[in-house]
Amino acid sequence: MSGARRLLATAFGLGRLPAPGTAASFGTAAFMVLACGLGPNGGPVPPRLQVAVFCSLVAVVCVLGVLLGNGAQRDFGCKDPGGFVLDEVAGQALALLPLLPALSLTGVLAGFALFRLLDIWKPWPISRLEELPGGLGIMADDLLAGAIAAGGTAAARAAGWL
Repeated sequence: MSGARRLLATAFGLGRLPAPGTAASFGTAAFMVLACGLGPNGGPVPPRLQVAVFCSLVAVVCVLGVLLGNGAQRDFGCKDPGGFVLDEVAGQALALLPLLPALSLTGVLAGFALFRLLDIWKPWPISRLEELPGGLGIMADDLLAGAIAAGGTAAARAAGWL
């Protein structure tokens, strides 16, 4: 795997840290907090653009993940290499999308915990998606975990818990 591909596949080195999936999820959540800020005033990304920016980011990471995932299986020598963390980046961002444009610390922590729980536990039907071939299989299970976590964060926010 070339240096640039490895850099992208490991989310700029997060995949080389201990517990790479958790590191990538934490890095993604931290990046969203830095970009969007906590509360309604936002950060460098204006509140009115936050959802569009992060939906676009998820889409780009998904495409890169599928394309790079095909080669990563070959390069890392296993079906879902631990160091390949674009799946965690996309899934974690997806889990936090319902909290935009006003992220809260409790919301980010809840979305992080729910996504990690689903990503590690992989209940059915999440576990079935791992059977898809190549990069699609690498990405799909984390995207479903992120979508289910997004439903949880959206419900918790609607209930006034976040």
